[in-house]
Amino acid sequence: MTAAPKIHPSRYVALLRGINVGASSRIAMADLRSLVEGLGYTGVRTLLQSGNVVFDSDRAVDVAAREALEAAIVSATGVTSKVLVVDEARFRRIASANPLLDVGTDDSRLIVTFVDEVPDAGTLSRPSDDELLPERIVFGAEAIYQWLPDGVLKTRLPPRFHERLGRVATARNWRTVTKIVDLLNS
Repeated sequence: MTAAPKIHPSRYVALLRGINVGASSRIAMADLRSLVEGLGYTGVRTLLQSGNVVFDSDRAVDVAAREALEAAIVSATGVTSKVLVVDEARFRRIASANPLLDVGTDDSRLIVTFVDEVPDAGTLSRPSDDELLPERIVFGAEAIYQWLPDGVLKTRLPPRFHERLGRVATARNWRTVTKIVDLLNS
């Protein structure tokens, strides 16, 4: 029997939205690690070039701390990025709750959208489930899960759909989500 992973009560995942997707939004991960460390966080590690940061904190990371991180990013790099900070327990819950694991056959097309607050699916204007086929979208308790067999660029959701999901909505493919879980485990 495999032991359950130890959850560190002071470990967080910061997900930066929209960095390193164009020439004007470039942030080197070494610079991002230094910036996060400069705010007093420890154990700072980044994953890939798309703004995934795992760090430890001896204080709660609340809205003010998230806003301070966003301001520090702009001040140090000139890049404006919304940041969603998720504590380790919530990140693990979101990952383990993915209802589309039995449907998704390509981890790069199985998407988890992390949001500051999950909206009521009934209040959003979107195509019906039948109109989305072969895509699937599920509004979970803490995240939105999508299976996009034709890829992100060919989604049948309306343009800018994700902008209606809350102050911060940022998506990661399943491969990245599992790599972040691996970082949390180390």
